[in-house]
Amino acid sequence: MQTPLESFIDHKADTGMQCGSYSIDVPPLKEGEQYRFHFDAVKCVGCRCCEVACNEQNNNPADIKWRRVGEMEGGDFPVFTQMLNSMSCNHCVDPECLKGCPTNSYIKFDNGIVFHDDDVCIGCQYCTWNCPYGVPVFHEERNIVTKCHMCHERLDEGQSPACVQACPAGAIEIEVVNVQEWLDRDIDENANMPFLPDARITNSTTRYTLPKNVPDNMKEMDEHILKPAHSEIPLVFMTVLTQISLGGFFALFLGDVMSLFGLESTNVMMALCVMLPAAIGLPLSALHLGRPFLAMTAMKNIKTSWLSREALALGVFTALMSVVVALYFFEASQALRLFVEFVTLGVGVYGIYAQAMIYRIKARPSWNRFTTNLKFFGVAYIGVFLLAFLSGISEVHEAVVPLTTVGMLGALTQLFFSYEDMRTLDSIEENQYQLQRTKRLYDENFQKIKLARFVLLVLGGVLLPLLALVLASASSFGAASVVLFLALLVSFSAEISDRFLFYSTVVPLGMAGGFFVGKQR
Repeated sequence: MQTPLESFIDHKADTGMQCGSYSIDVPPLKEGEQYRFHFDAVKCVGCRCCEVACNEQNNNPADIKWRRVGEMEGGDFPVFTQMLNSMSCNHCVDPECLKGCPTNSYIKFDNGIVFHDDDVCIGCQYCTWNCPYGVPVFHEERNIVTKCHMCHERLDEGQSPACVQACPAGAIEIEVVNVQEWLDRDIDENANMPFLPDARITNSTTRYTLPKNVPDNMKEMDEHILKPAHSEIPLVFMTVLTQISLGGFFALFLGDVMSLFGLESTNVMMALCVMLPAAIGLPLSALHLGRPFLAMTAMKNIKTSWLSREALALGVFTALMSVVVALYFFEASQALRLFVEFVTLGVGVYGIYAQAMIYRIKARPSWNRFTTNLKFFGVAYIGVFLLAFLSGISEVHEAVVPLTTVGMLGALTQLFFSYEDMRTLDSIEENQYQLQRTKRLYDENFQKIKLARFVLLVLGGVLLPLLALVLASASSFGAASVVLFLALLVSFSAEISDRFLFYSTVVPLGMAGGFFVGKQR
């Protein structure tokens, strides 16, 4: 007995209808034009021949999908609608993958194709975060990101892409589009479909033909599937450690300023200890890369990539902190030291700002909130506690109370930022699907970790420092130092837990009903 697909193909053969398009029946490109895909959701039968053909053409394993078919359904019995979406790269006019890539691995050809240069990719996967359609995929065997290139080598020979040729229903086509006319007139009406991210985010060029009278109650076929995202452990520790260094260096700078008024509150050991978290954290970020030995090339795209800016700024920040250590060690003049510290602090602040902006991307709504910036800078309170502890064991006792007080105020501020972060999740609207799912992950998968993080933050950031203040006020600096060390450990655990949740609960934008989307981050 034949399957529906086999019957369909036989019917096309019997009637002389062509299965797929084997040549690119489009005119030569004129100035201001580019190639694009057209997908007809009315014709698509969901056979997934396009997926198979794409994988065979590009020698990809089964779990790497450059073209994917998504499923949606809606309506009320007996009027019921199933709709499919076959999507690969949309070869956008303003591709976020290209802007964000730190190594300039993306090239937009004159014919509009967004091409990925595999040779220079370091596998950072930042493009997989930036693309609102989830198009780029990480290829674990090759340790790089890969994506659709519209079978450009076939187009050069006058042949259509593999997916176009393989489609038995003729649902996928290659077209020519005038870019300016598309942006000015047609994109809003012809580039969107239910549950697909707004085409204006990247000015997607794919044209869609949809069924008439699409039901209002359409739903994604995979809406019941909710899995935590990749936890990104190397980035968890790298981000927290660099932010601690910024807070510690800020306290060191303030202490050096205080010494102008006769209060000796800094020394070479303190300068060295506030540098160490960043010195340890930055190399950890390379463990996130598919090709860590090419990590230094992450600074190539300073012009448009926040990742490149972060890598350069935090690298310079750490190097300048080592210069400050040397100035302390060789007892350089205080004026020179203060000048270098001021410059170093400015570079560090920009570095953490750039670090936060890496995550302020439309494709990941739970990251794209102002509380991300606030919480990244908020971790600095741990660095202040670190310097307060060092002051206690270095017998610079006059600095213990003010530093502990500043650190505790910082922890209270971080507690407020965290509360505000959760409050905004509790007040999300019904159509904010990704944020709804993020909230579900917090409440269903990580409720214990969320609760533990708040308890640890209160204990390590407020209660233990308060006890240390009482002990220091009674001149029990040894006991105060022990308590401050415990506050450091507990606060560090709180922020590591929060950063783990930050990565694990993100739900990206993407294609609806993509059961077999491959390995994406």
